[in-house]
Order: sequence, then C-alpha cells, then structure tokens
Amino acid sequence: MRRHLAAAAAATAAASLTLLLAPGVRAADASAANPYERGPAPTQASVEALRGPYAVSQTTVSSLAATGFGGGTIYYPTSTADGTFGAVVISPGFTAYESSIAWLGPRLASQGFVVFTIDTLTTLDQPDSRGRQLLAALDHLTQRSAVRGRVDASRLGVMGHSMGGGGSLEAAKSRPSLKAAVPLTGWNTDKTWPEIKTPTLVIGADGDTVAPVATHSEPFYESLPNSLDKAYLELNGATHFTPNTSNTTIAKYSIAWLKRFIDDDTRYEQFLCPLPRPSLTIEEYRGSCPLGS
Repeated sequence: MRRHLAAAAAATAAASLTLLLAPGVRAADASAANPYERGPAPTQASVEALRGPYAVSQTTVSSLAATGFGGGTIYYPTSTADGTFGAVVISPGFTAYESSIAWLGPRLASQGFVVFTIDTLTTLDQPDSRGRQLLAALDHLTQRSAVRGRVDASRLGVMGHSMGGGGSLEAAKSRPSLKAAVPLTGWNTDKTWPEIKTPTLVIGADGDTVAPVATHSEPFYESLPNSLDKAYLELNGATHFTPNTSNTTIAKYSIAWLKRFIDDDTRYEQFLCPLPRPSLTIEEYRGSCPLGS
C-alpha cells in the first residue's frame, strides 16, 4: 500500500511540475522558432513610448574615419545579453544634417536595433548619391565600426528623409538583400520602383508642398511590385518637415515595420494588419495584408 501511495504521489508531483514548466517550454520553443526576436511582447503603449525596453549607448564616427559618407552617430542597446541586433542606417535630406533625423536614433535603438544616423558628403547630394552613402554606412557599421560585433550583418535596413528617403529607395534597389526600407516624405525624380525586392513602408504627409504625395510618395508606393510586402502611410496634418522632430506615428509604424521584416518578428504584425484606419494622425493607410508574402 505504501508503495502504491508513493507511486501515486510521485505521479501527481510529476504532473504538477509538467504543468508548471509547460508555459516556459512553449516560450522557449517559440523563441527557438525565431532566434531574432528581441525584447518583450509589444503593446500599443510600448511601440508608442519615447523609449523602449533597452538602455542605449552611443558612439561617434568622425567624417575622417568614414569612407563614402560623412560620418555620424551610432546608437546601440547597451546590453549584450540578447546577442546581436539588426541594424538601420538613416540619411537626412537636402541641405540638412544628421541632427535633423537624430531623434530616431535612440528611439529605434531602445527597441532593439543598432541605428546609425549619418551626415552625407555634402548637404546638396542627390538621392542616388545618398543611396550609395547609406550602403557605405551599412558596410562601415558591419565591418569597421566599434560595435560591429553587436550587429547581425544579414539583417539590415535603410531609412531617410526627403532626398534621403529617395536615397533609401535607391539603396534598396541596389542591394536587394536589405530587409526593410522606410522613406520619410521622400523625394526623387525617379517615380517608379518595380525592381525593389525589399519590404518597403512609404510615409508621406498630406500637407507636403516640397514632395507632394501625389507626385512622390503615392507613385513610389503604387509602382512597387504587388507581390512585395509594402505599405503607404499618409500623415494627417503634417508637412514635408514633420519627420525632423519626434513623432509618435512615424516611430510606431517604423518600429513595427522594422521589427516585422528585419527581425521577422510576427508579434508586431498586429500594428500593421488589419490596416490602420484614418485618425487624427493618419490621413490614409494602404498596404498588403497578410504580410510575409
């Protein structure tokens, strides 16, 4: 009898232990299924926050140490506990400096990316030149920078404002291995991009008189292949220069796009599909759902 009671108790204890461990086991299995997930499960509050879950450090790259671009600032998660991170390089626009897009550096990095905001060789560089400079900065980041060991060179993206946005399209066209592109109120004389194979989020502004959406962002988006993961976000009550100051809508959807395609993190798809509806900050949103085509 004692043997039967002991066996029953052991079985009960084993079953209880299995129930306690099961959620952790499932979490581990989920993490193993996508080794690129970084940070806790996202919420509306977390993607809209001024800072994400990672503490951020930064380092400066002098123009004298840069080849093919004008130097800049690298923002990166301070902790190395989660391994390497995907990376994004961001270009300013015509006549502008790194300072005009610097707010994006710590905001994106704190969500689990290495972010390089750059200066261009001259403030007058055109989109094709800015595209080459974005790629040169990516190469510097992954091959020569002090934080290259923190970067997964297979998971890279580009962003840019105005002519830098046009440059991000040029970079994606030239390097199809890029995982994500986000042009911000982009400007380019080339209006059609059927060659692009990089998932692209085009962000325009309803009040843009420098690069009006009707002649820039909208045709950029429409010309991208229908087979491509793509989206068009038109900001409501915004101008060409809205991306130059901290903006929650730009940050939220950029973070979700970069997480979904650089990190292959489907936890962020909830912010992109179903398509966001017009609101006080969104004039219009178009896109391909479901994602991951």
